Amino acid sequence: MRTINREDILAKLGHVVLLKGGKSSEREISLISGQAVADSLRRMGVNLTEIDVDDEVVTRLVEAKPDMVVNMLHGKGGEDGVMQGLLEIMNIPYTGSGVLASALAMDKVKTKQVWAQLGLSTAEFYLLHDDSDWQAIMSTLGKAVVKPVNGGSSLGIAIVDDVQALRQQYRDAQKIDQQVMAERYIAGREFSTPVIDGEIFPTIQMETSRDFFDYEAKYISEDTQVICPPEISKEELEELEMLVGCAYESLGCSGLARIDVLQDDNGKFFLLELNTIPGMTTHSFVPMSAQRAGIDFDELVLRILDCELN
Repeated sequence: MRTINREDILAKLGHVVLLKGGKSSEREISLISGQAVADSLRRMGVNLTEIDVDDEVVTRLVEAKPDMVVNMLHGKGGEDGVMQGLLEIMNIPYTGSGVLASALAMDKVKTKQVWAQLGLSTAEFYLLHDDSDWQAIMSTLGKAVVKPVNGGSSLGIAIVDDVQALRQQYRDAQKIDQQVMAERYIAGREFSTPVIDGEIFPTIQMETSRDFFDYEAKYISEDTQVICPPEISKEELEELEMLVGCAYESLGCSGLARIDVLQDDNGKFFLLELNTIPGMTTHSFVPMSAQRAGIDFDELVLRILDCELN
């Protein structure tokens, strides 16, 4: 890992505004992540203002006059390029990826189309509609994961193995986002790899007693197991990290991102999704990965901010 100069970073920060909360379905996770980062910044003596984002966010930003914004908004309105565009117009530096990368990564269909076009391995999928050929989709996929196209924190996701369940989950997922997709279910192991400014952090292997890493497994369950380094060969880890690096670069990401990958029973890797503002809670994979690299939470936060200072 590259070295950073803590004192130099802190001296350059000036007045920092942290955005959290918002109106998306991921509001509660954003509040927790935001509070963790805010506590860290205050521990380090940073001049900090917190904003729980609402309709008055523009006025509050103008009044605050920040030198930098730390964006901890998960989901729509914060992670999809909207807030990034606003901050660009206001000429305020901010953490994380820019407008285009944020918008692409938030849209799981667009992300997978880019990856597929570049020959990066990702599971077969269908964008669902009211008039979809449900039987043909299930016949092709066999077993499917239904998920909102624009969503995160594993909200609205379920595994289905028949036509009736596919239709029902399509309707249920629309409560999170009007666009819903069905992706081929891949049985195997799941991995999560953070990247900060192109630097790949230790890969986390996740195991849960649940069917998959749903909201409960990610943020509530105490029996979720985190394995690092992952239980794969050196050659497999190199392959996985190369895939992760390509996924990050393909969308034009910057700053922090986390890429989730599946490995099937034959050892083949499949890109699952890329999160441009991953969680920073006590259950989150990014702080766990950093810890495995000997980086504590405060240093992790400084590294994320340092990307915008260089």
